[in-house]
Amino acid sequence: MNKMKPQVALVTGASSGIGEATAARLAQAGYKVYGTSRRGAQIRNQAFEMLALDVTRDESVEAAVSELMRREGGIHLLVNNAGFGVAPAGAEESSIEQARAIFETNFFGLVRMTRAVVPHMRQQGHGRIVNIGSVLGFLPMPYGALYAATKHAVAGYSESLDHELRTRGIRVSVVEPAYTKTPFDANFMEPDAKLDAYHEARSGVARRVNEVMATAEQPGVVAETVLEAASAARPKLRYAAGKLAKRLRLLRRFAPASMVDAGLRKDLRLDMPAAAPTRTARAF
Repeated sequence: MNKMKPQVALVTGASSGIGEATAARLAQAGYKVYGTSRRGAQIRNQAFEMLALDVTRDESVEAAVSELMRREGGIHLLVNNAGFGVAPAGAEESSIEQARAIFETNFFGLVRMTRAVVPHMRQQGHGRIVNIGSVLGFLPMPYGALYAATKHAVAGYSESLDHELRTRGIRVSVVEPAYTKTPFDANFMEPDAKLDAYHEARSGVARRVNEVMATAEQPGVVAETVLEAASAARPKLRYAAGKLAKRLRLLRRFAPASMVDAGLRKDLRLDMPAAAPTRTARAF
């Protein structure tokens, strides 16, 4: 008997962290997996192939998807994972150019990938899109406003898109992890307009994030959730990835807003007395 041809999956940002773990787990589950990175170099995990792709460039996205279609003739699963964050910073400590840069990758990159892949999924009459969001897509993150804004955008876009594509055999889900042990923070963009007025609070939030990261879950937890979303007969729109993410989802859904607000501020120690304001604030 002839074996069924495996389903084809494309995972962006697969050179490390959540993307690499997800690509490896999908390959283990029987998918024919293509990962992407800007360089496209093969990595130590040979369970999947790598393609060069920069999600911020239209021509790069089109070239990578065209190459995948040339090789495989179809695509069944798109995992939009590529993204980066800004180191803890007040919202006014990043320039407009920096804000555009993070949206260009985290949100518009996802839109580019979706627009390139959906026509092929429509033609074949089925497909799955799994977008890597964050608990910050439904919770605020003081001193992480830009990253939280991109993940809120991902959540809203995904929910609308799922309604549009559902009758065409395509489903869209968002996987929302909390803190995850990855090299993600090594690629943080430092805020480009730091102000003395935020130094103390910014430093405190950074320390707290480092404390929590010490006990964060491994990227394999997120990879398992992606596989669940990709293979579910009746997929949900949102999947919380990991114990902390699930607790936060329940709190956001059922706890009074004032309680969530107070708990967040207490955890990040935001209500400590602030230093007296100076006459001018300077970047450093």
